Amino acid sequence: MKKTDTRNVALCSIAAASMALLSACDSSDSVPEQQRDAVSENVESSGIVQASFTDEGAVLQPTGYREWVFVGTPLTPNALNGGEAPFPEFHNVYVEPTAFAAFSETGVWPNGTQIVKELTTVRENGNAENGSTSEVSGVGYFQGEFSGLELTVKDTERFPDEPGGWVYYSFGHNAPPYAETAEAFPTESCNSCHEANAGETDFVFTQFYPVLRAANPN
Repeated sequence: MKKTDTRNVALCSIAAASMALLSACDSSDSVPEQQRDAVSENVESSGIVQASFTDEGAVLQPTGYREWVFVGTPLTPNALNGGEAPFPEFHNVYVEPTAFAAFSETGVWPNGTQIVKELTTVRENGNAENGSTSEVSGVGYFQGEFSGLELTVKDTERFPDEPGGWVYYSFGHNAPPYAETAEAFPTESCNSCHEANAGETDFVFTQFYPVLRAANPN
């Protein structure tokens, strides 16, 4: 796709995402009215769709994230990690479209970038010793049920003291419905790992996502 075409797609994505966001804020009963009134601007001058925050600084659960750009699903199951994997679920990872378009143009994640991880359990169906199951397509690992939602936001202006401007949130490790808002994890909980293992790729584990490697123009 030509760069001019990419810009057109980005503009369309911005418009669609903005309309969807405005509609959600106007009609959703899942977020208390005082929180809807307190949300931040959702599109800054750069055209990147922003996360929304309450006056107290909590982030609101993003809407429509399953329609964002899907980049991959890492899995480190308990069965292959001595029964104690730190992240034993499937992690379905989505990037907000305007941020993905900007990254595809520049190779840099812009301020306002939102990356969602929605967790699902590993399907259990007479598990073998290694945690795999036998399904119609063969023996392997298959997704079960939704089990959590996390959000990563980059904003060096809002979070100048956070390494790289990145902050990390969890709306709960449980089946939906997830929490409506979330507080940021302490810096040492997530940033240190991302900086140590993905510091050269702006704190994003690009090495695990061929979609991101293919999109990077650098």
